[in-house]
Amino acid sequence: MFVEVCERGSFTAVARALSCSQSAVSQHVRRLEREFGLSLLERRPRGVLPTSAGRLLRDAAVAGVGQIDAAALRLRALAAGGAGEVRVSSGAATVRHFMPEAILELRRRYPGVQLTLRTQPTTRACLTDLAANRADIALISISGPIPDVELRPLVELRWSLAVNRDDPMAARESLDVAELAGIPNIVLPVSSSSRGRLEAVLGEGVLPSQAVSDWDTALLLAELGVSRAVVATVPNWAPSVHPDLRLVPIPELPGPTAGWAARSWADLEPPVIEFADLVAHQMRGSK
Repeated sequence: MFVEVCERGSFTAVARALSCSQSAVSQHVRRLEREFGLSLLERRPRGVLPTSAGRLLRDAAVAGVGQIDAAALRLRALAAGGAGEVRVSSGAATVRHFMPEAILELRRRYPGVQLTLRTQPTTRACLTDLAANRADIALISISGPIPDVELRPLVELRWSLAVNRDDPMAARESLDVAELAGIPNIVLPVSSSSRGRLEAVLGEGVLPSQAVSDWDTALLLAELGVSRAVVATVPNWAPSVHPDLRLVPIPELPGPTAGWAARSWADLEPPVIEFADLVAHQMRGSK
């Protein structure tokens, strides 16, 4: 219950998700606080956040509960005669664009293996899946070392301005960073790390405040000519799949790296490793 409160940031949201009363959720948390003699949550007008003590308990609980859940899943699979499971956490757009071939090949090689895909809006959420043992591997945006996580970089992404093929900007071979401030009608996928990464380079307030829910939506609006979008994309990504879309590179902006993350690659089952390799091959083949 406490882990759910930390992840959702709201007693009401947890009560709704678990079909119980808000007072029941609150009582669980107060019982923990009485037991430890510490405040575990910081109450705010719009929700709650874990205190430093709360974060310590949350991290331990996430790891412990996740291991129990993972063991239970494997036990049920064994009892049902299954051959195991491959659990992947990633963004929905990544699943759609870079995993279909790997999914089909995994099914061909291991017809009895269950594939579980957890689609998340951010790298942080994917890493939470790893920490909670809800995923074996996560495909994320890598910006540096991550504690207790082993990383396998796959491909360097590049920043581009996505526009409709009839947009005046579509004929450009590249853009300078300074030009972004003067280009109207730009949106960003707010659920990704795009805005934070760009503001770290450009400074706050340079790019417009318009935002959309995710990477796919940003590209769709650009392809339809409704708006333009600043997105991180695999070089030479899928021009034939989106014939009405043009990606104009912004070479001055250092792009992030896409890659796999796991708690321990040595502890993963062969089907998980093979699936990761299949996806890596497809992403690198898109360059």
